[in-house]
Amino acid sequence: MGQYFGTDGVRGVANTELTPELAFQLGRCGAYYLTKVNGKKHVIVGRDTRLSGEMLEAAFVAGVTSVGVDVTRLGVVTTPGVAFLTTEMGAGAGVMISASHNPYPDNGIKFFGADGYKLSDESEAELERLIVEAEDNLPRPSGNEIGRIYDRPEAFHRYLEHVQASIDTDLCGMTIVVDCANGGAANLAPRLLRDLGADVITLHAKPDGMNINVDCGSTHPQNLQHEVVSRQAHVGLAFDGDADRLVAVDEQGELVDGDGIMAICAKYLKERGELTQNKVVATVMSNIGFMKGLEQLGIEVETTAVGDRYVMEAMRKEGLSLGGEQSGHIIFLEHGTTGDGLLSAVQLLRVLKDRGQSLGDLAKVFTKFPQVLVNVTVKDKESYKQSEKVQTRIAAAEAALGDDGRVLVRPSGTEPLVRVMAEGPDEEQINHLVAEIATAIEEA
Repeated sequence: MGQYFGTDGVRGVANTELTPELAFQLGRCGAYYLTKVNGKKHVIVGRDTRLSGEMLEAAFVAGVTSVGVDVTRLGVVTTPGVAFLTTEMGAGAGVMISASHNPYPDNGIKFFGADGYKLSDESEAELERLIVEAEDNLPRPSGNEIGRIYDRPEAFHRYLEHVQASIDTDLCGMTIVVDCANGGAANLAPRLLRDLGADVITLHAKPDGMNINVDCGSTHPQNLQHEVVSRQAHVGLAFDGDADRLVAVDEQGELVDGDGIMAICAKYLKERGELTQNKVVATVMSNIGFMKGLEQLGIEVETTAVGDRYVMEAMRKEGLSLGGEQSGHIIFLEHGTTGDGLLSAVQLLRVLKDRGQSLGDLAKVFTKFPQVLVNVTVKDKESYKQSEKVQTRIAAAEAALGDDGRVLVRPSGTEPLVRVMAEGPDEEQINHLVAEIATAIEEA
């Protein structure tokens, strides 16, 4: 990670860290560099529902047009929608203004290349080099060479048609509760599922600029769990603010996270002979039970660093069809170039419809190990690595768990946090071990 780019674009508190001035520079440098590479002088821009989205969009678009590149504004859409439309509309780059699951004061800017994939580390490093240069030597055309701005808020229909076409069945007879997180999925997800024939009950689909992710969505599914049971629905679906994540809720109100969705889909695809190399890519955050369960099904699991971009890199390198994260970023490479909540939803629902089984029954594909995750707020995300006390506590925890569990301590890529996670057969034990490590980090 560089000075500006984290694990998923540039993020920060809007108008404090992610300022309009920085957005303008990102627009100039991003448009110049990315369209120069492919010669397509056209950038598409989408945003989620945050209050700061319009401000940052205006600054970013001004930067793009100032280097002579045209912009198409998509309005409120999802991150995977931008990724798809980048290639569908023949743009030189796609940009999403969103901080995903973060609280509404935060915002972010993430880039996609002309191929719809997130930028490589090398491309982000080149963008950073242009941004931090003391003198701005990029072009400043005048007259009719200044970039033009176009509005295409209806373009999302093409994305929804693509997602709908990814399955070979309808969803008639299914009652689905959908939590849209007051974000980018608010208009898209209910429309998609109804078009497929489902009876849809919608939650948190009235964004006001400040209620995105507030006690709702994939990180706060409690309300969804209650509604699924009380409405006697077949399944519940929860997206995050930009709908690149999905978690599900079964008919009993039990949560099925990204690991569960991947395992259900992996088993189904393997049985149909559609799981490339009988292999799935996951991150180090995936549950041990997930790893062991897929192994028993004859499915190999390759692990990467946290971040769906790293999952994607591994999938593309080996030509694999399925991968994702426990948090709900799931990639179906045959149909998309990034984690996609809506696409994951219809792929999961296809399995339920085709198998005629409940989500609760399908989720028994593996037994989840107890897992405890604690986020420790810090000023310096790296300093714990130099603390002898922290390292001693980590080593002691690893020794206590042995081969029956594991400990993972890592800095967040998007927030001022150190994440402490442990898994094992004894929940009381791992709670104790995580608390000891977290205390040591706080003291350090």
